[in-house]
Amino acid sequence: MQPAAAPAMPSILLLLALLAATAVGAGAGRTPTLVFILAGQSNMGGRGGATLNNRWDGVVPRECAPSPRTLRLSPALRWEEAREPLHSGIDVGNVLGVGPGMPFAHALLRAPACPRGAVVGLVPCAQGGTPIANWSRGSDLYDRMLTRARAAVAQTNGKGRIAAMLWFQGETDTIRREDALAYTGRMEALIRDVRRDLGIPNLLVIQVGIATGQGKFVDLVRKAQRAVRAPNLRYVDAMGLPVANDFTHLTTPAQVRLGKMLADAYVATLH
Repeated sequence: MQPAAAPAMPSILLLLALLAATAVGAGAGRTPTLVFILAGQSNMGGRGGATLNNRWDGVVPRECAPSPRTLRLSPALRWEEAREPLHSGIDVGNVLGVGPGMPFAHALLRAPACPRGAVVGLVPCAQGGTPIANWSRGSDLYDRMLTRARAAVAQTNGKGRIAAMLWFQGETDTIRREDALAYTGRMEALIRDVRRDLGIPNLLVIQVGIATGQGKFVDLVRKAQRAVRAPNLRYVDAMGLPVANDFTHLTTPAQVRLGKMLADAYVATLH
């Protein structure tokens, strides 16, 4: 009696490989439908888990894990799967960790009000240690942000739009009293200029109220932030979130919480 023929394992493995390649190809072909500008200084750039021994601890919570539906605009202005540290290659000269961008995207995509099939595109633009004056129209940081925002939309092949700018900045403006007092006017000018230069007159801006500062005028900057007046502006307060041992940067759990708060603020505008 002849023995039974052995299963055609190479053929099965080949089929599985082809299916996997197809799935990867489908994911790689995604383009964002909702694009978000992430701008400001170090707490937007992300220092969660990166405030000890001048290195990042590498801890990535599940709320910050990579997902085929969350992309980031790379330093080379190409969409790629987003992963921590999100601002790698953007917030240059700094040790980077977890920021609010990835948990924001995860929370948004889980929200019932999020458009079905949405793909989130994150455009990292933050730079640590920068006062708001360094973001004024015509500055290097402003021009870089506008260049990246325009490239982000161009890379969606007509499928995506800029849904909001998320802004977390102000810690450096706590050093000098004159900067703290000037913050309201500078932020209002920034909002007007970004909307005009992007051609989005009613662009949603979600501003984060600072929780810490590099100087003694934290309360003045926070008061100035709350005094900013502009249509379609939302305010999310970071005060009370856990702060790392350097007394300046939010911890990883705090950044996860902040990302969810930002997502809640955005989703509230969809109703």
